[in-house]
Amino acid sequence: MTSELQGRVRPVEVDRTSPVPLYFQVATRLQELIEKGEIGVGARIENEVDLAERLGVSRPTTRRAIQYLVERGMLVRKRGVGTQVVHPKVRRPVELSSLYDDLVAGDRAPRTEVLRLEVMPAPDLIANGLEVAPGTPVTWIERLRYAAGEPLALMHNAIPIDVLPLTREDLAAHGLYELLRRNGLTPRIATQVIGARSATSAEAKILDEKRNASLLTMTRTAWDAGGRALEYGSHVYRASRYSFELNLSAG
Repeated sequence: MTSELQGRVRPVEVDRTSPVPLYFQVATRLQELIEKGEIGVGARIENEVDLAERLGVSRPTTRRAIQYLVERGMLVRKRGVGTQVVHPKVRRPVELSSLYDDLVAGDRAPRTEVLRLEVMPAPDLIANGLEVAPGTPVTWIERLRYAAGEPLALMHNAIPIDVLPLTREDLAAHGLYELLRRNGLTPRIATQVIGARSATSAEAKILDEKRNASLLTMTRTAWDAGGRALEYGSHVYRASRYSFELNLSAG
C-alpha cells in the first residue's frame, strides 16, 4: 500500500455483537473506499499483518476479507507485486431505474455507443413481453454502455413504435428512461428476471472479456401506471465489473 493510501485507511469500526461476520464488515468498508475512489485503481494493499493492525482486526479476519474482494474482482494478487485494486465494481440496486441513471448517480461517467437502431417485426418472445401481436413493428435498439471508459453492458431493447420516436443522437447522449420521462412516459411497474451465463465469442470481444467469461443477464418489461407496455429489455453485464444489490427485510 502506498503511503498516500495508508493515510486514508482508518481503523474499521466493527460490531462484535452483530451476527454479520467480522470479515464481511471489513470487506464492506474496504469496498466502500474503493467504490468512492479513496483507494484508487492500481493502489497496492499492504501486507495482511500491517493491514490487520491498522484496521483493528485479526489477521485471519483480514485475510478472509481480502479474499472476498479478490473473488469479486475488485482486488488481484500478483506475484512480486502484492495485492492491488483492479476495478471498483458497479453495484446496482434491483429497483425500477435505468443503468444510465445509476451510473450518473454513482459518478461513473457513462458513455453509450449505439450499435443498431431500426424498426423490425416483433418476434414471439418480444411480442409476448410487450403484449402485442407477433410481427407488430417495434423499434429495436442495440447499445454498448461504458462506465469510466470501460465497456460494461451490452443492451438490447424493443420499444413499441407509437411510444417514442428515437434517434441515434438521443440514445448516445441520454439514457432510455430519461428519454421516456422527457416525453411524459414514466415506467411504474416491471417484471424482471436476473440470471447468469457464459459469454459468446462475439459478446466477449465487444465487452473486452475472455471467451466464456461469466456474464450477468437481465430481462425486463416495464409498464406505465396505466398498464401500457413501454419497453422490453434484454441486457448482459460483465460479472467482473457489475453486480445487483438487493435489500431484504423480514415481513
